Amino acid sequence: MFVELTKAGIKVEQQFPIVVSYRGFMVGDYCADLLVDDCVIVEPKYAEGFDDLHIAQFLNYLKATGLKLCLLINFGKSKIEIKRLVDNL
Repeated sequence: MFVELTKAGIKVEQQFPIVVSYRGFMVGDYCADLLVDDCVIVEPKYAEGFDDLHIAQFLNYLKATGLKLCLLINFGKSKIEIKRLVDNL
């Protein structure tokens, strides 16, 4: 995905660091697979399906970054599954 987005002239970063802090203390750090145009986290997965843990993880990514949109893309089925997560807060 990184190569195709880059070839299309779209700004994309791989392994974008996400720092989670609480009351000024770092309590965790994670990496989003792709950050597109500084506004959308894209997470490609290979799984049977998305479960509540996937959803919670990526909603937490949005809260930690202040971003509003994450796309989960599952290549683990015969047909690609895409889930759009929006942080409305």
